[in-house]
Amino acid sequence: MGSPLDESERGSYGLDETQHQVSLTGGFWIADTTVTQALWTGVMDENSSEFKGEDRPIENVSWEEAQAFIAKMNGLKAELKLCLPTEAQWEYACRAGSVTPFCWGDQINSTLVNFDGNHPYNNGNLSDCRKRTVEVKELPCNDWGLYQMHGNVWEWCQDWFGDYSTEPVIDPQGPESGDSRVLRGGSWLNGGGLCRSADRNLSVPSYRDYVFGFRLARGH
Repeated sequence: MGSPLDESERGSYGLDETQHQVSLTGGFWIADTTVTQALWTGVMDENSSEFKGEDRPIENVSWEEAQAFIAKMNGLKAELKLCLPTEAQWEYACRAGSVTPFCWGDQINSTLVNFDGNHPYNNGNLSDCRKRTVEVKELPCNDWGLYQMHGNVWEWCQDWFGDYSTEPVIDPQGPESGDSRVLRGGSWLNGGGLCRSADRNLSVPSYRDYVFGFRLARGH
C-alpha cells in the first residue's frame, strides 16, 4: 500500500528554514513504508542489511543498487513505472501538510521516531537510542499514512544534490548532473536535528551504508 497524492493536494511548502516556495502541480504515489528486506530479497535474491529482519527496511544499499532493484521490478511488471521520489515529492509527503520541523510538531521522541535520543532536537528531552533499525510499521505513521519518514534509515531520492533556487519553482527535478544524490529523513544513528522534514544529506551514488534505504514512488 501507499499514498496516492492527487491534484487536490497540490501545494507549496518550505524546502528549508528560509521557506523556499516549491509548487507540485501533478499527483504522485509514494509507498507507505521504505522497501522491506522481504521485498528486496524476493526480487534481488540477496540481502546486504546489517540488521536482519523481513519487516525491517533494506539498508546498506547504494543509490545505484536501488535503481537496479527498481529496474528489475519494472521489468517484471512494466505498468508499475516505479521510481524514486524526487526530493520535492519526498518532503511534501513527509510534511503531510505540516510546516513545523517534524510532521507531528516542533519536537520528537523515541515513541514517534527511531533516532539517537541522546541527542534531541533543540534542547528537547532525552529519549531512547535503539542503535538499530526497527520494523517499518513499528512506529506511528504521519497524517497521510506514511511510516517513518523521520528516522530509521536515510532515504535515497532521485535528484542530484544541488543548491535550492532562490526563486519560486514548479515541479523541481534537481540539477541535471552532479557528484552526489540526495538523501532525506535521518536515521537510527542520528540526533533529532538531522531527522527534520527540511534536513538534507548527500552521498555519491555508488556508496552503500547501513543507514541508507529507500522508498518507492510513481509519477514524476
